[in-house]
Amino acid sequence: MLAVANYHYIRDDFSAKYPSIFGLTPKVFEQQLIALSKQGDFISQEELLANKERAFTKNYILITFDDGLKEQYTLAKPILDRLGIPYIFFINTANYEDRKVSLVHKIHMLRSEIPSSELLQLINKTFKLKLSETEQHKALVHYNYDDDETAKLKYLLNFKLTHLEQFELIDPIFNENYDEKEVAKSLYFEDEMLKTLFNNGNLGSHSHNHIPLGKLSLNELDTELKKTQEFFLNRFSKPADIISYPYGSYEACSGISELVELNNFELGFTMERAVNNDIGTAPYLLSRFDCNDLPMGKSDLFKTKTIFEKPAFRKWYKNESSSTNK
Repeated sequence: MLAVANYHYIRDDFSAKYPSIFGLTPKVFEQQLIALSKQGDFISQEELLANKERAFTKNYILITFDDGLKEQYTLAKPILDRLGIPYIFFINTANYEDRKVSLVHKIHMLRSEIPSSELLQLINKTFKLKLSETEQHKALVHYNYDDDETAKLKYLLNFKLTHLEQFELIDPIFNENYDEKEVAKSLYFEDEMLKTLFNNGNLGSHSHNHIPLGKLSLNELDTELKKTQEFFLNRFSKPADIISYPYGSYEACSGISELVELNNFELGFTMERAVNNDIGTAPYLLSRFDCNDLPMGKSDLFKTKTIFEKPAFRKWYKNESSSTNK
């Protein structure tokens, strides 16, 4: 079996006027890795790809990071290297090609300064949007580490507004408060970091822009996937083998597998909270746990058992229309 742990922010201090992100400190990150090491063997990207057609004979754990944040390299990587644990960093290639800040990070930064209630009011005033009861439930389930207002805000932003509508709402506020080029320079990996990670087999794609791929038209999706692979080819003379999907929700991953395969990816990761009993079946809809789901996390799902003890196995792929995942 394979359990995948996913991380975003690794910081010494998460204090903010309005706390908006839930990462781990380096100390807790290391404690979590040590706890995980007692439940399975860590596996690398190279080993994963080499064995993707074979049945698992052991319990494996894969460590992944999304968004290509510099703090992951400076704070998490030294710990992983010291402990001898392999890992994959997934990057949004537009951050390096266009030197712009992903919309999701603009939102995180603004939410740390502006209360969710104020942003909700702004959305309602601008777009006349409200969530149905079903959508509210989905929001609270998917963003289960947030308070109710913040969960609803994030769902509205990510799944009700189009990408253009989000930019229309967020960009003016962001530009009033921040210098985008300076933020991009300080937030994301440097070129030498990218080179080191790729050469060591630790780099994958998180798509070109950080947008829900399942919400795009087929033409838009194909363009998004081609752009990220073009970056890898131009920069490293080789396409990315593995992709993790931005947001990772069911809606963000639905109906995309066929084009992911056609764009030369070998594996794809969602954020379905489950264990993978194999990776040969539905290789483009593999599941992951958020770090906060795991021991030492904000909402530990495994307080009374290990990850691999009578686990819930992934199910989303059973509803996937692509022949790749049948």
